[in-house]
Amino acid sequence: MFVDKVIIQVTAGAGGNGKLSFHHTKNHRGGPDGGDGGRGGDIVLRADHNTSSLLKYRSNKVWQADNGANGENGRKRGKSADTLELIVPPGTQILEDGEVVADLTDNDATFVVATGGDGGFGNAHFTSSTRQAPRFAEIGEPGEERELTLELKLIAQVGLIGLPNAGKSTLLGSISNARPEIADYAFTTLVPNLGMVDIDGASVLFADIPGLIEGASQGRGLGDEFLRHVERTSVLIHLIDATAEEIAADYAVIQQELRNYTIDLSSKPQLVALNKCDALDEPARAAAVAKMTALGLKLDKDLFVISAASKLGVTELLRATLMMFQAQPAEPVAEAAIPVLGLREHDHSWRIEDDDHGVFVIHGAEIEKLARRTDQTQTEAVDRLMKILTSRGVIREIERRSTSSDAIIQIGRKKFRW
Repeated sequence: MFVDKVIIQVTAGAGGNGKLSFHHTKNHRGGPDGGDGGRGGDIVLRADHNTSSLLKYRSNKVWQADNGANGENGRKRGKSADTLELIVPPGTQILEDGEVVADLTDNDATFVVATGGDGGFGNAHFTSSTRQAPRFAEIGEPGEERELTLELKLIAQVGLIGLPNAGKSTLLGSISNARPEIADYAFTTLVPNLGMVDIDGASVLFADIPGLIEGASQGRGLGDEFLRHVERTSVLIHLIDATAEEIAADYAVIQQELRNYTIDLSSKPQLVALNKCDALDEPARAAAVAKMTALGLKLDKDLFVISAASKLGVTELLRATLMMFQAQPAEPVAEAAIPVLGLREHDHSWRIEDDDHGVFVIHGAEIEKLARRTDQTQTEAVDRLMKILTSRGVIREIERRSTSSDAIIQIGRKKFRW
């Protein structure tokens, strides 16, 4: 089954907790030796050309990476969790809150969608000349959690468009190794099909877009879903059933839907093919051509008379398609490092908000990170956080604003009493 749009929940792994421990031998009690926690696993999406659908994400919508292992005695660091790799087809866009944050167009392209939490430091990390026996350790940070929309837009150089039963699948089947379902009734094709076509030694990827109808750009008949796959094509071949009664009107319907789509697709380079012409006698064929040339189309330039079934005129159509495709400028490829969605920026800035209940809410990447790693059950850990807040000037600002000597401080989801 072909699935081209899904919503998934991703949660990266949490970091392991740091270890609070002291080295002991039979006759001697040594210093702190608690190891650090391991890092939680990231979640990465990778495009693989061996995958053609988002079907696996329709039933499995929740993805969780493993947590990092806790630190151990003897300063042993906990094992970091492996990255969870989710495979998607090339052409998959990643959206968050309706905005495109990544577009995996190339095979093996990767994108980090959720970053694993850092492991907490063990108490051995905090030893110093003034703190020789720290009795606290940090807890690991939670992994990032996001709701994402995955939207597949097929990557093909040429798109076959037209009303239902215009012969798009028959044409794709006759010129490539694709085997789309073909029948003599409308809406046989319910999902896009791809086929590689050899044209005078050049390989060009064609996509058969399911039949469009009037109102497709507004979603009628799932047309807006199908038009999405036209966006990436360089050239369009518009097939028209030459045996239909109103071929000029049929042509106008598709052109209007291309114009009405979210982005104007009618400006794409386009060839028009009058299909099924082997079913017409010479006068009827000439009359059909006349109707189309009256619209400004030029025979054997952007208008072709063909039969997909008997391959009449197909070679000429394909050669014109290749010429039009090769004439398109190549899209520039920007060189950039692999992006990371929502990577937190750790800086020293902070700000304080007063809520309506006398609670001082502190915002700031570095301070929020420290609070997440603070184990509130350990007195020395809380004391350390407060000393850091004092050194940053946060406590002084709270004392200036507070009318009580017993202030409540909230950092992220945690509350502390000052």
